[in-house]
Amino acid sequence: MPRVHILLSLTALVLVLASLTSAGPATARPAAQATALDTERIDDFVESYLDRHGLPGAEIAVVHDGELVHERGFGETSDGQQVTPSTKMRIASVSKSITAFAVLQLVDQGEVELDQPVKRYLPEFEMADVRATEITVRQLLSHTSGHVTPTIIPPADTLKEGVTRQREWALAADPGSGYRYSNGNFWTAARLVEVVSGTGFDDYLRTNVFEPLRMDDTLSTTTSNEHVAGLADGHVLAYGRGWKWPEMEAMVAGAGGVVTTAHDMAQWLAMQQRGGVGPDGRRLLSADLVRESHTVQPGGGSARAGLGWVGSAAGVEPARLGHGGTDVTVSAQQHLVPSSGYGVMVILNSSTIVTGHPWNISGGIIEITEGHEPGTRAPVAILVDLGLGLLTILAVGLGVLGLRRAPGWAKRRAAWPWWRYVLRLVPQLIAPAVVVLLFGVATTLQDNSAVPADVFGLHPAAMILLLTGAAVGIALVVARLMGRRTSRPASPPNQEAHAR
Repeated sequence: MPRVHILLSLTALVLVLASLTSAGPATARPAAQATALDTERIDDFVESYLDRHGLPGAEIAVVHDGELVHERGFGETSDGQQVTPSTKMRIASVSKSITAFAVLQLVDQGEVELDQPVKRYLPEFEMADVRATEITVRQLLSHTSGHVTPTIIPPADTLKEGVTRQREWALAADPGSGYRYSNGNFWTAARLVEVVSGTGFDDYLRTNVFEPLRMDDTLSTTTSNEHVAGLADGHVLAYGRGWKWPEMEAMVAGAGGVVTTAHDMAQWLAMQQRGGVGPDGRRLLSADLVRESHTVQPGGGSARAGLGWVGSAAGVEPARLGHGGTDVTVSAQQHLVPSSGYGVMVILNSSTIVTGHPWNISGGIIEITEGHEPGTRAPVAILVDLGLGLLTILAVGLGVLGLRRAPGWAKRRAAWPWWRYVLRLVPQLIAPAVVVLLFGVATTLQDNSAVPADVFGLHPAAMILLLTGAAVGIALVVARLMGRRTSRPASPPNQEAHAR
């Protein structure tokens, strides 16, 4: 989903640590014998996972061969309400599979052809790159258009504005040359649905997808700050617990705008398993196009990209296809397992950039459906945050020590010329400079809608460490400058006389 991704070098180091300490992909195992689904075991696993990782709430649904077989809510919302399978939450980029489905419906009706240029159906689509005229509808839906969304994105309140702002962007590669994930692909796809159907995208989904599937608590929003009655608040994770936090303001239609529930998403997954047939027997999409959406597309490569769906990496067993979604305060994962006929939906009212919790929970449930014991994962995000917390305490301690020693530090360098003295203080200004760039400059570039709170929410523990380092740095610079003024040696008398 579109948002401002401002990564600190410290955060990058944290991610490397997380990747080294997290459990790797599941290894291949013999297929399990078909048995009745152990729902109690699933519930115990999810409850244990939430407790171990400090997650505030989750809702799950499991389908099998086109039927809902289990659903459950865990934990609480920010206002103390029990999470249920019908608690409304955002599903971020899981929305992309629904956008692709809407486009494929137009393909099914003969209104759109997958291998025709996007510009044929959307004349307003322009980029600062002549190659953009070659982008096909198929390439939009499989992330093979060569489009890469910039880090800093100007605001938009409508899909038309979202497509129009791409006129100043260039492609990162030739269309069809390879997989490159981009929210811009799906803003454009959603706008294509609007123009071709003559219906607003949100209205189109409600009429042609949500209502036929009896997804009564599901809707599509245009912006992330759009009011939705009953929507659960999201949380950022820090130091082993969830903290209620506002979602970053952004135009999310098409790429991450769906608000739904685990119960409703079970209907969506069940329809996929029935080959495009809804709960009342109505066909919403041809079986051939459903299969095509699940099939790796030309240029999809190692990403195993379908049309709004992504296949599992090599070595992950059983093989599955799905799509994940992560915003600043919410996260989700959907999975279909063709070999067993199971499907899983996981939605969390929290998020972290350190660990893919929805993927892990969904993977554990799939392990149970296979008759295996789900692995126990270390609480990497908590351990990383605690490590950052210890560094923060250490920074405060060193800062206090530095302030106590500032007069002596300045006295030992009293004879230095001013330029050398000031130059020696520069290292203390690195952290304050980074803070200014992240919280002050980056939030104003291209008139984007991000505010300092959004930057903080990307990884609170890392940001607290950075802000602490900045405060300590400024305090030391001030203390040492004041020490310089009081510790400079007096000029010899003959020099004073000469100066007169």
